[in-house]
Amino acid sequence: MQKIILSETDKKILSEYSENQKPNESCAILFGKNNLVSDVFLTENIEESPVNFTISNDQLIEGYKIAEQKGLEVIGIFHSHPDSDAFPSNTDKKFMESNPVVWIIYSGINKNFRAFVLESEILEIPIE
Repeated sequence: MQKIILSETDKKILSEYSENQKPNESCAILFGKNNLVSDVFLTENIEESPVNFTISNDQLIEGYKIAEQKGLEVIGIFHSHPDSDAFPSNTDKKFMESNPVVWIIYSGINKNFRAFVLESEILEIPIE
């Protein structure tokens, strides 16, 4: 995947959700096809942590069921960094290995979104 398409509406939903979850990281599952995000599934960060996030197994299973019902795929994982730049942490890198989808990160400091994929290394891809 060379890019991801995220609508302004979805950016607004994700940024507002992130701001409301502060001081903790927020997280969501992104549904769509090809490179187009067409639905956002807001999830709970069960760690309630400002530096880590975990989506419960129940919500992951629910997310995959919803995607299947809608004829969509899980094409991305979203989370926020409330107090740092939108760049994958070492923990993110570890989880990117087991979740080989696009990871979109929102910075609570810079108020920007950045997208990354893990190939042999972490690569930033454009958000359109």
